[in-house]
Amino acid sequence: MLTFFGKYKFFGIVLLVLSSVIIYLFYNALQPPKKLPVYQPSMVNPELVDSTLQYKRKYHTIADFSLINQNGETVTQDDYKDKIYIADFFFTTCPTICPIMTKNMADIQDRIENETEVLLLSHSVTPEIDSVGQLKKYAREKGVNDAKWNLVTGDKKQIYELARKSYLAVKTDGDGGPFDMIHTENFILVDKERQVRGFYDGTNKEEIERLMRDLKVLQESYTK
Repeated sequence: MLTFFGKYKFFGIVLLVLSSVIIYLFYNALQPPKKLPVYQPSMVNPELVDSTLQYKRKYHTIADFSLINQNGETVTQDDYKDKIYIADFFFTTCPTICPIMTKNMADIQDRIENETEVLLLSHSVTPEIDSVGQLKKYAREKGVNDAKWNLVTGDKKQIYELARKSYLAVKTDGDGGPFDMIHTENFILVDKERQVRGFYDGTNKEEIERLMRDLKVLQESYTK
């Protein structure tokens, strides 16, 4: 009897492993695919949303824009047409969170280097300081790939309205006046329909990994 069981021991182990793999594959196949929410103003902390939009429950998208990048080129929503992109707000002279955010965005840039449908967009919140020349210098220092990542400056009021009315990303109210200042650590994931699909702390490595996982989910949603 012991000889019989010894003879088939290896076969039993293989069968057990194979059965476990099959059960795991069936379990995964039966799980509903993860879907990212489409964020509407009513779903976001009211402190981050302009008062005119706080009760909007559907059809929210990023507004049209026209800004200037580090190469002196005009950048509009058309440059991001049919693209997924990650946006943030920064300024080149920021000594606190911006250097961390920029480093993390540069790391993302490296990870999406071969992803043709994914781009980056960073808005200066001090456009009066961040001229094209200043942005170009900053871009060179930080290793910005012009083909993947636009650092943009332009009309301050437009940038501030984008932050509060489109990206739903900043706590400080303000219409872009000379003494207004917004500052946020948020990275915002935007889909091909210009809808907000996620918010992430751009200073936190774990949040960056969550962003990358969500980016993959979003990319996969366009292949099904």
